[in-house]
This record gives sequence, C-alpha cells and structure tokens, in this order.
Amino acid sequence: MADIKDPENTIIIELKDGPVVIELLPDVAPKHSERMKELARAGKYDNVAFHRVIDGFMAQTGDVQHANMENDWNPGRAGTGGSDLPDLPAEFSKLPHDRGTLGAARSANPNSANSQFFINFGDNHFLNGQYTVYGRVIEGMEHVDKITRGEPPAQPDRMISVKVAADA
Repeated sequence: MADIKDPENTIIIELKDGPVVIELLPDVAPKHSERMKELARAGKYDNVAFHRVIDGFMAQTGDVQHANMENDWNPGRAGTGGSDLPDLPAEFSKLPHDRGTLGAARSANPNSANSQFFINFGDNHFLNGQYTVYGRVIEGMEHVDKITRGEPPAQPDRMISVKVAADA
C-alpha cells in the first residue's frame, strides 16, 4: 500500500481491478476535500458508476443521485445530479490538471461543484484555472486506466467502496 502520510486526508477507492489511493489537498481546496470525506463517510459514493469516461482525457463519477446501483442506474440522467448538500464555491488554484489529479466536475457555473469529480488520464492543462483540483492519485493509477470507456458506458465500472484511510 502507498506511503500514507495523512490518513485523515487520504481516500481509498476500491475498483474492480484494485485500490486507488488519493491524497486530498485540504491546504489548496479545503471545502472540496471536506465534502469528499463527508460523502465517503456517509457511504454515498459506494457503488456509484463512472458515467463519463473519455479515452486520453478523464474518468468522471460521483453522481450520487443518478449513478448509484441502489438508486437504479439511469444512463439518461447520470451526470446531471449531485448530493443533497449545497453546491461548493470554486477553489481554483495554480495546481495544473496533470495525469492523476482529481478535479471537481461542475456545470457552466464555476460555483456549482457538488459531489461529482473526475480523474485525469493525461495532462489536461486546458482545464487549469477553470476547475478545482483537490487531490491526486498516489497509487493505483493503473486501475484507473482500466475503467470502461463511454459517455455513458453500456456496462459502467463502479466505485465499489470509497473510504477515508483513517477509517479503513
């Protein structure tokens, strides 16, 4: 397992091919980091599908409203919802959208991020300064690379479980 320096700010996502360890960046994006931990601790991310996966670009997930197996997988609505918590204000920084970084998905409104996020497959610097970066994969990127592609995929991969390392 990765060298986890701060278990309270580390997320472990279990995928079909193995665990993905994400270091959150609360010093850069405190509200986004806190939201991810809150939803993970509530079990909201468990069984949520990767509803938008674009080869060479990114894998998007986190629609706890429409992409959860228990709430019926709804490919027509997946990606349109969030959580029952209020939207977050943008926390833009100078951090680039490099391979393995975690970005907050949102609508055209910069202050509309809620529960959805994406993991960059490559360096997507055209996103810099427009989407909040609030984490980075420190182990398991090879598992992210194997996520089934599609918008949405016919048989989407899911986050089997999402935990805060301090609780694991």
